[in-house]
Amino acid sequence: MSSTTKRRTSAAAPALAGVVAVGAALAAGELAAVPVSPDASPYFAVGSSVVDHSPEAVRKWAIETFDVYDKLALFIGMGVLIAVLAAVCGYLERRRPPLGCLVIAAFGLVGVVAALNRPDATWTHALPSVVAGVVGIVVLRILIAQLGSVQVGPADGESVEVDSGSAEDQPKPAARSAFTRRFVLTAGGVAAAAVVVGVVARRVLADTAGVVADRARVLLPRAASQAPPIPAGADLEVPGATPFMTSNADFYRIDTALQVPTLTTGDWQLRIHGDVDREVTLSWDDLLAMPMDERIVTLSCVSNEVGGDLVGNAKWLGVPMREVLGLAGVRPGADMLLSTSVDGWTCGTPISAVTDDRDALLAIGMNGSPLPLEHGYPVRQVVPGLYGYVSATKWVVDWEVTRFSEAKAYWTTRGWSALGPIKMASRFDRPADGSEHPAGEVVVAGTAWAQHTGIERVEVRVDQGPWQPAELTTEYSIDTWRQWKFRWQATKGNHTLECRAIDQEGEPQIERYQAPAPDGASGLDDRTYTIV
Repeated sequence: MSSTTKRRTSAAAPALAGVVAVGAALAAGELAAVPVSPDASPYFAVGSSVVDHSPEAVRKWAIETFDVYDKLALFIGMGVLIAVLAAVCGYLERRRPPLGCLVIAAFGLVGVVAALNRPDATWTHALPSVVAGVVGIVVLRILIAQLGSVQVGPADGESVEVDSGSAEDQPKPAARSAFTRRFVLTAGGVAAAAVVVGVVARRVLADTAGVVADRARVLLPRAASQAPPIPAGADLEVPGATPFMTSNADFYRIDTALQVPTLTTGDWQLRIHGDVDREVTLSWDDLLAMPMDERIVTLSCVSNEVGGDLVGNAKWLGVPMREVLGLAGVRPGADMLLSTSVDGWTCGTPISAVTDDRDALLAIGMNGSPLPLEHGYPVRQVVPGLYGYVSATKWVVDWEVTRFSEAKAYWTTRGWSALGPIKMASRFDRPADGSEHPAGEVVVAGTAWAQHTGIERVEVRVDQGPWQPAELTTEYSIDTWRQWKFRWQATKGNHTLECRAIDQEGEPQIERYQAPAPDGASGLDDRTYTIV
């Protein structure tokens, strides 16, 4: 074996030892979190802290860049960073012990701090990170010991491998080969065990408290007030166009929860307090005993860019929020409903939007089934006309009646607008931007929404020409989107099309571009096509 190959092997083995040791630590942390809480997982506790404390510009960039895959991107980024740092730990422990173990101990301390800062954390939340740190250190020491010792040459500072004894006593090639096999087998065995333990523990954590089985047992009550039937002309039925109804699987998900909270119907309660005549706590059975409304409502995320897809239309089943709030009685002067999720996320909603004639629901059903776990099971809020960050609290467990002058919610403390009415918008759905089509009729289709006001018409213009009317589907309600199509007689060349909506009050869509922060995007969506 050449000296270059030996040096590469010498550097790779400690790095591998570090990666295996930290992997084992993470798996042990997951396993130790099972009897405590999903929030106690070192990996997810640190990840959640990263989300909570990231600068607003970073969060905005992540959503704009990765869309609904922002959490996956965070997990991948964390994994890569941890692997690099773990390799450094192995190298340090090999060359300058006990530096590698000290770095792993520091990792464990970071996990402890992050876990103890999760909502409703107790001292037990620190245990998984402590276990992870101990396991990581022990595994690293075992693996590094199997690589032998290191001595620094006095002349040039180069590290060389030695074992105890004189030069004549150093391992022969056969012994050295057996020594390498022992390290590889140990490292491989620990890595395989870590993968199995980590996967099993993660699965157990995901199913903590039997939430999946709990949801399967839920039988939704029949609505006292059913949603009106969808008229025949409400769906465009053009290939590539957005359907009127959005399936649960296709409905967008944007929230701050790195792992979906696990809350059963037996554990769920809603406490209503603050500026109320009487404090009330509702159980799941209390909620089911109240008359339910079924409504089709379009929801939109404030992070939606011009032309974006963070909007969806679903059938919701729930109790009118004004009826629930009426159980406690709102005192004069209160104007804000501060709702809190089981994971600690907060949201401030104008009480006027909850108590007027709109179909604001404390929802338990979505498209005919219990709420999916990722969409707020067992109970969430649905408020037409407001962006989700000021209205759509998932896994909601607390209502505080207060004033906007006295309280702030999660996103408003980060510079976003307090009220959050949805801005009217329209977008192209088909054909794809930049696509090529033969001259003649090209059917262009899209979607428009102006929740709680309603869409009156949609117009399209070609190459900055005059606005031309598009064909609209039948309106279902002012709280749902409408699809549209435009039969374009396309001529050869490159063309840019723009669309705009006009609401039922005669107001046109805002044409000036604005990014989503701080109160929602505005501007015209456009598409460019090549006609041959």
